[in-house]
Amino acid sequence: MKTRMTELLGIKHPIMLAAMAFISLPKLVAAVSNAGGIGMLNSVVYTPDQMKDVIRQVKSLTDKPFGINATLIMPNARENLEVALAEKVPIINFALGKGDWIIKAVHQYGGRVLATVAIEKHARRAEADGADALVVTGHEAAAHGAEVGSLVLVPLIASQTKLPIIAAGGFCDGRGLAAALVLGADGISMGTRFMLTQECDMHQKTKDLSLKTTAEDTICSEKIDGLPGRWLKNQAAIKMATSRPSPFAAFSSALRIKRMINVPLYKLLLGGLKQRGVQDLARQAVGLKGLRVAIENGDLETGVLPIGQAIGLMKDIPTCQELLDRIVAEAQDIVEAVRKKNIS
Repeated sequence: MKTRMTELLGIKHPIMLAAMAFISLPKLVAAVSNAGGIGMLNSVVYTPDQMKDVIRQVKSLTDKPFGINATLIMPNARENLEVALAEKVPIINFALGKGDWIIKAVHQYGGRVLATVAIEKHARRAEADGADALVVTGHEAAAHGAEVGSLVLVPLIASQTKLPIIAAGGFCDGRGLAAALVLGADGISMGTRFMLTQECDMHQKTKDLSLKTTAEDTICSEKIDGLPGRWLKNQAAIKMATSRPSPFAAFSSALRIKRMINVPLYKLLLGGLKQRGVQDLARQAVGLKGLRVAIENGDLETGVLPIGQAIGLMKDIPTCQELLDRIVAEAQDIVEAVRKKNIS
């Protein structure tokens, strides 16, 4: 299936792996790229030295295009991006910040830059800065987004930009891909769907519980990790969403993050202040800890799991190759059926 997304990125299928902390690891990234999509590596939880290592791991597992995602408000974002630029990673995807300097650097070696946006003005700014495509995130997604759903947001932004659009939020099958194309997108990004694949190393207990989860079993909150997001509605998430961490927790939380990503303490504290205050720093640390135990240990008593509303549509755990081939075949059949119906 050829679209502007496949042509731009040099891939077979217009499907992208969303970059998820502790989930979008080299094995899964390479599996998606090898299956014809675009694998996206998450950079949030790595130090710069680790970043170089995981990039080279991906390169050892695939000769296909792949990308790196960077959340620019994170304290280690610039350092990790500089490693990715030095390694000439083919595709860089940035979010929550101004990426003009990234675009300039990536274009110098012939790479492509995707800007993740959830509101119109950010889409316009990214296009003005020279981004090659937009990842448009609707309210259905587990990713950090805004209030507008994909059904409205995708055509809204598509009507205002000439850039290819990768739609995120609520997409997990061929019906979703076909719908995204009709709405004006050129492909889709999936996070929750790729969590439930054989190449994803998420704990089996968490996978099994996810298969039983419905679209109603999610909660939206900005208090779990300091940014608006959608999470599995378990007791841990509900508690985090309704509690208010003490300002004194910021320092201990900063130490916890510092040990994880090895950045100076002052930089962490300044980063917390640049968001909405030191409480967000505490939430960020608690959220990362909860996320890690849910994914790695299968602990959903104390852990939290980002999960999109599309989880209610998922009933199996295929390989990435099986999943991409199935989605594209379904989408092509649907588009052809609609075309024939309109002709007749």
